[in-house]
Amino acid sequence: ERPETGRLALYLLGLRATCPPPEPSPQRSLVTWLKYYLEEDWEGSRWHGHPLTSYYQYSLGVLALCVHRKRVREEVIRRLLAAEQHGKFRHAGGSAVDTEAVAALAFACLEQERLVGARLAVELRAATRRARRRMVEAQGWDGFFGNVYSTPWAMQVFIATNTCQTQPAYGRAMAALLENLDTFTTAATIAQALPALHGHSYLDIASMRCQEETDMLTPIGPEPLPEMRGNKTVWLVVECPQPQCPQHRLYDQPVPVPASASLLDVLRAAAAQGPHNFTFDTQDTPQGPFLSRVLGLEARQQKRSYWQLLTAPSTSLQMGVADYRPRDGETVILRLSKW
Repeated sequence: ERPETGRLALYLLGLRATCPPPEPSPQRSLVTWLKYYLEEDWEGSRWHGHPLTSYYQYSLGVLALCVHRKRVREEVIRRLLAAEQHGKFRHAGGSAVDTEAVAALAFACLEQERLVGARLAVELRAATRRARRRMVEAQGWDGFFGNVYSTPWAMQVFIATNTCQTQPAYGRAMAALLENLDTFTTAATIAQALPALHGHSYLDIASMRCQEETDMLTPIGPEPLPEMRGNKTVWLVVECPQPQCPQHRLYDQPVPVPASASLLDVLRAAAAQGPHNFTFDTQDTPQGPFLSRVLGLEARQQKRSYWQLLTAPSTSLQMGVADYRPRDGETVILRLSKW
């Protein structure tokens, strides 16, 4: 089994934020497991020079350990530093802002919590500045750093390094985020956005003062989406690069669905209509369903491949298959890509 680096890191960040009792035995055990996963993550792919999972998950692991004020082996830190210095975070055809931001938060945390020596702290500070500069360069006309989901991560970097007041790009990103809050529909994405909206970063968890509070939280269900009557037709295209797929375009068909249908509904409708034999599979993740297999072709982390979601001709979607709702007549492309 692959290391669960990212999932365990997110769990430990959430656990620390809930103010657990000081150093309970189960918590210590989870921290030990995360240290083990970090080592396994690298060992599993050491000949390729990158983590078995991804630099995003690897950075999350370092950040979670730092927030719990646990020292990390210098070699583990230098692997991330080397990746930042040689531009290894970026993947083909996509943005690396989320990975850059998580790594920068980990660097800033290690420095601020004084978990590294003076010489390494200087290198980490320089790496954080470089990452912050690249985020500003990656800001689009819409105000987002990369996309809507990576923007809160980038904003947390400006907050953690006390530069949000002096950086105009931060203000534009905040305005864009406030106009697109309905995009954040899962617990994982909301957890990334809330700290930034309140002027905090995950680094604040490390120094948080826990006080007993009366449990006054009342669960509130999400507001139902407005009902949309009628039907729409979405053109669904599946592409696979050559020479892996000589045909290149494997599927190209209109799919009639109800007007309120999500992209996941479109895929289900395509699978149900004949005689084109469309098939797909998804995996459950904290961010919602992840498209893992289309027409028998699997996206695999070991091969650094994924199913890229685009609207024609080449605009990457900023939502997952369960959240995105195509327009009538829109062409959606599922493209097997490398990262």
